[in-house]
Amino acid sequence: MSTTGMTSEDARDAHRLWTEWRERRHEKVSAPYGPLALTGTHWLADHPDGRLPGIPGHWAEAPGGAGVLLTATAEDGLRLDGEPRPLTGRALLGVDGTPATARVALGDRRLLVMRREGLWAVRDFDPRSPGRRAFAGIDAFDYDERWVREGRFRPYAQGTRTVTVENADGKERGLSVAGELSFTLGGETHVLRAGAEGDGSLWVVFADATSGVSSYRFRFLYPAVPDGKGRVRVDFNRALLPPCAFADHFICPFPPAGNALPVAVEAGERFALTR
Repeated sequence: MSTTGMTSEDARDAHRLWTEWRERRHEKVSAPYGPLALTGTHWLADHPDGRLPGIPGHWAEAPGGAGVLLTATAEDGLRLDGEPRPLTGRALLGVDGTPATARVALGDRRLLVMRREGLWAVRDFDPRSPGRRAFAGIDAFDYDERWVREGRFRPYAQGTRTVTVENADGKERGLSVAGELSFTLGGETHVLRAGAEGDGSLWVVFADATSGVSSYRFRFLYPAVPDGKGRVRVDFNRALLPPCAFADHFICPFPPAGNALPVAVEAGERFALTR
C-alpha cells in the first residue's frame, strides 16, 4: 500500500492532530446530550392517541403537517424554552437543532422534535441513560499514515441522486448521493458513492472486510471540501462509528450498493466500549 508522500514531520503532525481529534470525539460522544443519551425515538404516526411511551403530555401532528402540537398541564412537568414554570396549554413545535437546544425539557431530559421522510417524531435524550453510564470509550485501530489517501471526487452531471438503502431500524429510505469518490488501496482503484454536506464537504457510508468482524458493521467518513480539481484527502484513520453504534434508537443508513470495500480497512474507530 503506497503512501501519500508525507514527510516524517508531516506524519508526526498528522498523528498529533489525530490524537487531539480522538479526544474531542470522546468528549462529544460522552456529552450529557450526546448520542449515548438517546433512550427513545417515538414516531407520532405510531401513536395516534398522542401518548408517547414514558413522556407526559399529548403530542400530535399539527394540521397540514405544520409541526407538532404539544398539549400539556402543569402536572406533566414539561418546560418550554427554558421557562421555570411548566407548560400549561398548547405549543406549536418545529424541528429542533440539537438535543441541548431542544425547546421542550422534562427535568434533565431533552425532548427533541424531528422530521424524516415527511414523518414527525420525538427523541428522548436523558443524560442519566444506562448507555452513557456504561460508556468506557471508543476502541480504534492505531494511527497509520498509510491509510491517508489522495482521492478525487467527481460529482454527478445530473446533480444529486437518491438511492434506496436499508436503515438500522429495518426500513428502507432514500439516501442522497452527489458523486463518486475514487482512491487507491494496495495498488487497486476503488470508488465509493458520496453525499455532499451544505458546505461542500463529503459524507460516505462504507463497509469493508473488517465490518462485523474486527470493527462495527459499517462506518462513516467525512472528507473535506474537494479542491477545484476535485482532489481531496481521504483519511481512513478518521472513520467514525455511526450513531446507532452507541444507541439502538438512531436511524442510520446502511452503505449503498458499491460501498463495500473488498479490503480490510484497519483504520479508524472499531467499537464502542462499555464498562
